[in-house]
Amino acid sequence: MRSTTVRHFPLHRIAAAVLALSGGALGSAQAQTEAGAPTAQPIQDAGVVTVSARRRPENLQDVPVSVTAFGGDQLSKQGTPDITALALSIPNTTLKASRATNSTLTAFIRGVGQQDPLAGFEAGVGIYLDDIYLARPQAAVTDIYDVERIEVLRGPQGTLYGRNTIGGAVKYVTRKLGPRTDVRARLALGNYSQREAVLTASTPLSDTVRVGGSIARFKRDGYGRNLVTGAHNYDKDMTAGRLSAEFTPTPELFIRLSGDATEDDSSPRNGHRMTVGRTGGAPILSNVYDTRASLTRALGHEQEVSAHGWSALLEYTINPQLSVKSVTASRRDKSYAPIDFDSLPVVDFEVPALYKNKQFSQEFQFTYTGDKVQGVAGVYYIDANAYNIFDTILAGAFPSSTYTLGDIDTKAWAVFADANYKYNEALSFSLGGRYTVDQREAGILRQIYLGLNGSPAMGNPNAVLFRTDTDFTRGELEREDKKFTPKVGMAWKASASQNVYASWARGFKGGGFDPRMNVVGTRLSPASARAGYLPETIDTLELGLKSSYNNNRILTNIAVFDSKYKDVQIPGSVEVDTNDDGRPDSFAGVTTNAGKAKIRGVELEASARLTDALSVTGMYSHINAEYSQFLTSQLVGGVPALVNVASERYFQNTPKNSANLRATYDMQVPLLGRAGTASISASAAYKDETTQFEYASVLDQPGYTLYDLSLTWTSADSKIRAGLHGKNLGDKRYRTGGYVFPNLGREGVLTAFYGAPRTVSATLEYRF
Repeated sequence: MRSTTVRHFPLHRIAAAVLALSGGALGSAQAQTEAGAPTAQPIQDAGVVTVSARRRPENLQDVPVSVTAFGGDQLSKQGTPDITALALSIPNTTLKASRATNSTLTAFIRGVGQQDPLAGFEAGVGIYLDDIYLARPQAAVTDIYDVERIEVLRGPQGTLYGRNTIGGAVKYVTRKLGPRTDVRARLALGNYSQREAVLTASTPLSDTVRVGGSIARFKRDGYGRNLVTGAHNYDKDMTAGRLSAEFTPTPELFIRLSGDATEDDSSPRNGHRMTVGRTGGAPILSNVYDTRASLTRALGHEQEVSAHGWSALLEYTINPQLSVKSVTASRRDKSYAPIDFDSLPVVDFEVPALYKNKQFSQEFQFTYTGDKVQGVAGVYYIDANAYNIFDTILAGAFPSSTYTLGDIDTKAWAVFADANYKYNEALSFSLGGRYTVDQREAGILRQIYLGLNGSPAMGNPNAVLFRTDTDFTRGELEREDKKFTPKVGMAWKASASQNVYASWARGFKGGGFDPRMNVVGTRLSPASARAGYLPETIDTLELGLKSSYNNNRILTNIAVFDSKYKDVQIPGSVEVDTNDDGRPDSFAGVTTNAGKAKIRGVELEASARLTDALSVTGMYSHINAEYSQFLTSQLVGGVPALVNVASERYFQNTPKNSANLRATYDMQVPLLGRAGTASISASAAYKDETTQFEYASVLDQPGYTLYDLSLTWTSADSKIRAGLHGKNLGDKRYRTGGYVFPNLGREGVLTAFYGAPRTVSATLEYRF
């Protein structure tokens, strides 16, 4: 059973410190000011932080949505490497690279998310790039560059953001081009031979045309080595770029065309084997970042992840109250991913894989801003395809290579509206809704070939077919889900410095088909296979209070929420016996609708400028997520029956307690004849015990604390910034994921993946 005892960190002290900052008052967990960590916009800006959480510009302290905003300047100042680092300072949020990947994002907010990034599985946390929904998580873990801000919205956002944002949404907002020529360069050097360079430039070509672009190169040696091949493990080798052009032919019309591309040529990320080899006695390696994995190629390719896309934004102001926006976008990505489950040089349990995704989307938004009524309405359409093929090469009593193909089409459209009515200067009401039609069409093929050399599609033309376990041609599996997701809210400005809000919202994620389906191994009936798994829904009631004191030098935000989660989609992999010999000889994907769950929690963020030089920020969150119904099929008296095992199941990637405390001290320090400000920023971030799956396992990570320290100097004219950044200074080894298949292959599988060790980097930024 999971322990809820806080270990290794005085959580009560950090909570007390945060409460002390609040002056004993409650505030809403919607965001805080950026006095350190990275958290929100600078407190020096009198708390005026503009976000677009409700698809229209609003002051963050007034918007009745739980959102934390991170400004691009502060992300740079804190040396934030990528989006996963933000989770340390966001309540009830987990962001990490998916197991065995470098750039696929696993995101959980308030207990809702998705771990397996396979075709047809769409995460419960939506990822957005400039209002463009990214249907797939591949290539979503990118280094932060050319960004104006990042917003993280917590709770169901289905009304404005769509069917798959039942946990929340993460929004990248890139910079708009400035009216003058702007050239910026950033260099970074660090341990593990880290070397990075980012060049950004923009210029006006005329009064109505501006162009700009960024090119970024991120490279680093591995934290460990592959002791068989000599290659790096946990290294980075990524190139990214972005181009944009902006047109304002009339004062009422704005057009933005943009394109971006990312290529990740990092080595395969292989796990740390936590058990001794069964047949050869291979010992457990002392360095958790080292590996003996031997599978390095997939489909004749080294590991490679590429993604690119283009978009067209058009904004037209009809009159001072009414405007219209069109967002058109297309994206594609491709991942070659060799996964060595056993992490040993023998061929025992290997999975070379290919993932391909493409999408096209179109959205129209109409925004009205009146004295009494403000709102957004629109229509949205997406046409997406997710395609993956992989071999499961498995030794054992029956050595075989199982070829699996999943080809999932998704077409969805929606109409939505959200309006706010200002009853008087203190009281306002909001009402919104979204109607979604979600259509899925799937083809799934699963074939077993003799031997350990793979299938024809994966590079072995001489493979001998033994049996076909599953064969559904494209279009044979179809389903359509329709749902209306409403939201109602109220906001009351109790005083000039305190805003209270209450809201109720429903979230919805469509059903689908598991692309690893094994009809033979799981004895799945054709009717059950064609039905697939059901949609899931969540209803969340939230109460919040935002407060400011002493001319916004102190801000506190608190929110409490209560969610009812139904038909929870639980994707997983299980060992199966396809030969009826009593021994597992393969594995299969099984996605079930667990039943019901209750999720309750509290989120507190606070920031204070104690003096002109010293500022402090803090965060504490607590969540109690429990299944009340989790039905599984078991034999009872020799007869299959549904059994409720809710008391034995947990919410994965959802630590019960999280906390962050950061202090920043600024001082005027001239350097090289230039006036400037030196800043010292230190933080401690705590995460409670984290379960990796819905059941307890040895891979579960006990509570841990990470310590960071940054020293930066910024010139008075903001042209130069130099920094020294230390992350995870305690060199803590903490698990972020893994695989457990003890009975598959001759060696069995128990491998773990870890977060980054201690890293130190020096950065230099120059604005020409």
